[in-house]
Parts: sequence; structure tokens; C-alpha cells
Amino acid sequence: MDKILNINKATKVAEDLHKLGEQIILVGGCFDILHVGHIEFLSKAKELGGQLLVILESDDSVRKLKGISKPVIKQDDRAILLSSLKMIDYIIKIPNFNNDNKYLMLVKKIKPDIIAITKGDPVKNKKIKQAVIVNAKVVEVIKRKRSYSTKKIIETILTKA
Repeated sequence: MDKILNINKATKVAEDLHKLGEQIILVGGCFDILHVGHIEFLSKAKELGGQLLVILESDDSVRKLKGISKPVIKQDDRAILLSSLKMIDYIIKIPNFNNDNKYLMLVKKIKPDIIAITKGDPVKNKKIKQAVIVNAKVVEVIKRKRSYSTKKIIETILTKA
């Protein structure tokens, strides 16, 4: 799985991409149960042109963000699923980051040209601050699709079971 990287390998890959003059597009998320909203978001981010790097949240981070019953799919397996998507160039598996400074340090190491987000991203302001520090731009690529979510998929499965 050459597409799946730890932070050290991701830093080296980003350095190499910069040397080659490649644009780096950075996105982040849980990507627990892949759905159409994820695919549209990742596709639109890739259309910005360049190498698409995905920061993949740890299981502990997903649990803190989404609740005790999450993730449904463990980080290693989520990384493998994401690696099968042609629009994704690299997946960066991160440990549990317990503060914003750790995310900022990773963004500084990657030095993306673009941080792609959804419209309505709840941490947009934090991402804008990160982008300013590394001279990147934040681009909203799609509107958040409320009709697609891991929670709704699980609820649908349970009601039909």
C-alpha cells in the first residue's frame, strides 16, 4: 500500500512533490463508512489539480468527534478503502491529535498549496489560520450533503433490519 503513509513518510513525499513542482491539495476527515458525499468531495478536491493527500483521523479521534460507537471501520481498514480510490494520491494515517497545534505542525510539514473543505465545515476558521501560516488557500469544493452521512446510513440499516 504505497499510498498509505505515516507522518514521517508523508513529510518526505510532500518534500519530493514540492521539488517536482507538484501542487499539493490537502483534505482531512474520518471517512468511516464511505458514501456519495465523500466521493463527490474527494473528486472535486482532486479536480483542483495536483496531488491529493488525505489526512485520516485515528480511531480515538473519530470516537471523540462522532461518539463512542464510532468508528464502525478501523483506521487501517479505512486507509485501505481510501487507497482504492483513484482520485486519492496519498493517505496520511495520523495518531490521536489531542490539540490543534499537532494539526498545525502536520500542515507545516506538508505545506499544501490548497486545503480543500466542504461549505459549512465546522472548523473552517482553524483551517484558514493554518492556510495563512503555510501560504496556502482554503477552497470550498462542495456543499456539505446532509442527506449523506455515516449516521444516516447506520440508521437506515437498523430500520430495515
